Amino acid sequence: MDYTTQMDAARKGIITKEMENVAEYENIPAEEIRDLVAKGQVAIPANKNHTCLKPFGIGSKLKTKINVNLGTSKDCLNLDVEMEKVNEAVKMGAEAIMDLSSFGDTQKFRRKLTSECSAIIGTVPIYDAVVYYNKPLKSITAKEWIDIVRMHAEDGVDFMTIHCGINRATAERFKKSKRLMNIVSRGGSLIFSWMELTGNENPFYEYYDEILDICNQYDVTLSLGDACRPGCIEDAGDISQIEELVTLGELTQRAWGKNVQVIIEGPGHMPLDQIRSNMEIQQTICKGAPFYVLGPLVTDIAPGYDHITSAIGGAIAATYGASFLCYVTPAEHLRLPTVSDVKEGIIASKIAAHAADIAKGIPGAKDWDHQMGEARRALDWERQFELAIDSEKARRYRAESTPECEDTCTMCGKMCSVRNINKILNGEDVEIME
Repeated sequence: MDYTTQMDAARKGIITKEMENVAEYENIPAEEIRDLVAKGQVAIPANKNHTCLKPFGIGSKLKTKINVNLGTSKDCLNLDVEMEKVNEAVKMGAEAIMDLSSFGDTQKFRRKLTSECSAIIGTVPIYDAVVYYNKPLKSITAKEWIDIVRMHAEDGVDFMTIHCGINRATAERFKKSKRLMNIVSRGGSLIFSWMELTGNENPFYEYYDEILDICNQYDVTLSLGDACRPGCIEDAGDISQIEELVTLGELTQRAWGKNVQVIIEGPGHMPLDQIRSNMEIQQTICKGAPFYVLGPLVTDIAPGYDHITSAIGGAIAATYGASFLCYVTPAEHLRLPTVSDVKEGIIASKIAAHAADIAKGIPGAKDWDHQMGEARRALDWERQFELAIDSEKARRYRAESTPECEDTCTMCGKMCSVRNINKILNGEDVEIME
């Protein structure tokens, strides 16, 4: 092999098989994909040890991709259920699976994912370190944190969220800012607590070059975590969030200097009127690196419906520069999601992603909608089911309420505008009350 990473290959003028696959899927020339990867504006997470991977490109000029979070916890420790979620997610078209397991045999589950699952696999090593070492947080050493990163790379993980933007300086800024929700990032809270307990610098920041060497060796894409992401709209766009983003911009440049691909994690909660400017600021500071948003949720008052608040924000974010949407389920803020919750979250995110692709003019995005328009005009119910983003639900709703006339539905019956206009344009009579 004449290259170490996808970025290294791209900068050497080499078009890899992964780039060819992405180009075919996106209907974009492979040379254009290579150029975007070389610039860091597209990432193709593809660990050399993930041999069953179906590669996807992540970038604002490509189709918007979605990520599905799952994994075990101390309260919900059933690997079979988590694998059921994985299989359902892949079946429904999720491009990435992020294993957030925080209890049990995490390595067994992680290795099962990278040996059996074709989706891009992501992890957050800081969670696993707490499980793996099974000792007080303050007793974990800097070397042990880094060793877990290496373990995940060896296990075939394609991208890792590393919370390296919250260093001692940004932590001090956070303490002075008096946020409403403080730090809501689980990884961010762990590393902040570790720094406070030990008095040491964030090891992921202090030994960042060592992490880059690991990523370069296995071609792991760095997901630069936003420890200071806002956990409520009151904290959106505050000094803690923006200062950390500036640090992530600097770390992006350092990663690219070692041919390591990067995606940037973005905000969690943000009012509608701030989303566009936040996306544009990120694009400027991080030089067009792919932006991975956790929502954003546009209001804080909808527990049980946060897949909707997230989809609203995600569609806007992706329209103005975000390229990777982390799904949110109805169970967000409440409990570990069930298989049904996972499905609801995926559908909401896919709707948001597709809506954004139409808005930003992704080639072919509107074709799907055009086909649905044709099927609806023709009252071709079977074709409408085939085209529906959730065919199963569409079929079920139709079956649960049978109309008098097969070419109508129980909402309008013979007053169906589509049915009657079709008849009139065909020179037929329209009889509604018969």
